[in-house]
Amino acid sequence: MFLRPAAANLIKRRFRLPSRTVSSTSGATTIPLSSRTKFSYQYHGPKDFSWRMNYSHRDPRVWLFLSGNAAIILAIHSNTVLAKDASIESSPENDMEGAEAMGLRKIEDGSVISNIHTSKWRVFTDKGRDLFLQGKLEEAEKLFLLALQEAKEGFGETDPHVASACNNLAELYRVNKAYNKAEPLYLDAISVLEESFGPEDIRVGSAFHNLGQFYIVQRKLEEARICYERALKIKARVLGLNHTDYADTMYHLGTVLHLQGKGKDSEALIQDSIRILEDGGQGESIMCVKRMRNLAQIYMKSNRLEEAEKVQRKILHIMELTKGWNSLDTVITAEGLALILQSAGSLKEAEELLERCLDARKTLLPQDHIQIGANMLHIARVAMLNSNQLKKVDTSKAICELEKARDILNESIRIAQSSLDKSMRQNRKIHSYGASGDIGKNFRVALVILLQALDALGLLAINKQELQESKDECLPNSEAENALLRCISTYKEFVTEMSIAEFPEVKAEYLKCLKHLLSLNGNSTTQTSQQSTRVNLQDLRDEIKRLELQLSPSRNRKI
Repeated sequence: MFLRPAAANLIKRRFRLPSRTVSSTSGATTIPLSSRTKFSYQYHGPKDFSWRMNYSHRDPRVWLFLSGNAAIILAIHSNTVLAKDASIESSPENDMEGAEAMGLRKIEDGSVISNIHTSKWRVFTDKGRDLFLQGKLEEAEKLFLLALQEAKEGFGETDPHVASACNNLAELYRVNKAYNKAEPLYLDAISVLEESFGPEDIRVGSAFHNLGQFYIVQRKLEEARICYERALKIKARVLGLNHTDYADTMYHLGTVLHLQGKGKDSEALIQDSIRILEDGGQGESIMCVKRMRNLAQIYMKSNRLEEAEKVQRKILHIMELTKGWNSLDTVITAEGLALILQSAGSLKEAEELLERCLDARKTLLPQDHIQIGANMLHIARVAMLNSNQLKKVDTSKAICELEKARDILNESIRIAQSSLDKSMRQNRKIHSYGASGDIGKNFRVALVILLQALDALGLLAINKQELQESKDECLPNSEAENALLRCISTYKEFVTEMSIAEFPEVKAEYLKCLKHLLSLNGNSTTQTSQQSTRVNLQDLRDEIKRLELQLSPSRNRKI
């Protein structure tokens, strides 16, 4: 049931502007500038494996330029959906009164011939926008600064043109991560808009929404919440409770509340934002699907598998109708459902879905694409779970499932290794070390898959030994140990090569391998078993403690 009173209660609260005192945020992170905007959905399945799904929408550097006597350029990035009423509009009478006050001359068709400042403002704004689209931020900054100067001289300090120029410059600084420069400009733009149109004007609401986006990319959650609640209040009054722009701010506010741990209010807002889109005929839109994905992810994190499954099935139905199985979007959606089913113990349906996903991927992707390797890893894990269920009923069938899983894991390892080698060759060829760009991203994904597959191979060997009731149970399992030792050598080799050791997802997988290796060897107590191991247990413990400290939440918050 969708709880709309949650939104109604929020907009009744009292609001205040964030403080204008600006602190340095050089350490903050934001959404990187790339050639295309990506709406990202990340599902965390068993073993904490995650796969990111991207929906290309538009170039993140494309700004919505609304021409007129007071144009505003608003940035579009991966978490922003702009209100359509964000432009500054004015009546012909007000235009003429303002023109006469500035000494502008009215002509027969009712338009205005601007003075030199007005002309320069338009030229600087247009050229600055074009340079920004080309990624030439330094040159664009100079022109936006000039546009701001001309707006103030040509229109006055409190004219909406000044708000436009402030917003443009603030967006540039946001993209360039110069947050300390951007914040006062956002606040100046809001101040001018409030003075020009009143505090409850829709343009003020849109400006608060954008300021909320500015805060959320820096994880300033409380400031973002205040801005979104203010924007929601204005949009509710002006647009109504069923408008898609109102739903947009509602969704963003719900996201902030989720990050703040306010689950009940968060879910109600996100659910209601989805319902508004569905009622407005946009239930199959990318925007609506994105919101449903995030809702499913929230359910998964709270282990509400039944609710997560219902939402994910709904998404898959939409993807099958709109895109069919010749689309990777549908394949990844089906894989997400399969992982939920796997967590819920519905192994047969999970396996069938994963097999169908694998067949589709082999048709759509190159033979050794890392997504194929990841898909195989999922299938192998289901086979291992099947074996675990069968071991009490039929040991031979349980062993067969493990043999099947081992073959699939070996193929997944081969693909991941091939992908890593390819990334290294590309990295050396362009002499671009580090984790930035597509090479670094693809490398990290392949390395995570390889570590997970090797770790699963070690666990498989242990399970098989238990099923076979080995007489040498006191000795470490050499096959399992080999797989886990390969995790260590792989991590050290590739992390050094690509300089990506600081990425937590890689460290987390490496840490799991180390813990499993310690458990495998630490349980051996006899002198013979201790001599057989090829690792120094104390060094292993020290390395585990070091990684746990680096990955601890308290340390990450300080960073």
